[in-house]
Amino acid sequence: MNEFAFGVIEKRIQRTVEALQKNAMDAFYVKTAAEVAPLAASLMPKGSVVACGGSVTLAETGVMQLLSGGDYRFLDRAGLSGQALQKVFRDAFSADWYCTSSNAITEQGELYNVDGNANRIAALAYGPTNVLVVAGYNKIVPDLAAAEARVRAIAAPANTARLSCKTPCAVTGKCEDCHSPARICCSTLICGQQRIPGRIKVVLVGEELGF
Repeated sequence: MNEFAFGVIEKRIQRTVEALQKNAMDAFYVKTAAEVAPLAASLMPKGSVVACGGSVTLAETGVMQLLSGGDYRFLDRAGLSGQALQKVFRDAFSADWYCTSSNAITEQGELYNVDGNANRIAALAYGPTNVLVVAGYNKIVPDLAAAEARVRAIAAPANTARLSCKTPCAVTGKCEDCHSPARICCSTLICGQQRIPGRIKVVLVGEELGF
């Protein structure tokens, strides 16, 4: 990318970092995806109990590989279903760390997330001692209205296609405000000013990541 165009993006990232910090969240900026896993390892002590939400970004940045590498008590949900999966969802609430991405992050320092089962947004809001959010700069939006529009136009259609959900948006590529049993836009969470300073830690990356 042209250095001047990227300079504009970096200014947007810096505004967002400062806004997150004002909202009592720790915020970090790294230029590349390769820097995320080492930063995560420096934040999360070895032996910690760690859970995660479903996230393309965590895979793209090497965080999933870090969690499954043996240094953590990883509550791995991969390949689970039924009661076993539900147990992992519930055990996540007592984890030391919960890792996830965010559907959108506003320049006012707000995290905007929409879920189907709501296990991810529930853990974001309450339970795990620490929450680590990793997001590419493409997730940054001006305000909450733009965050909602981003989910409807990009995040939801892309994720339903990835998960092979039988929803209209998986076919049309845009939100149809459906009533499908497979709908993934069922519950919404906005994380603004926090009561526990630093519980939520956000890593913004100078690359496009995830949906």
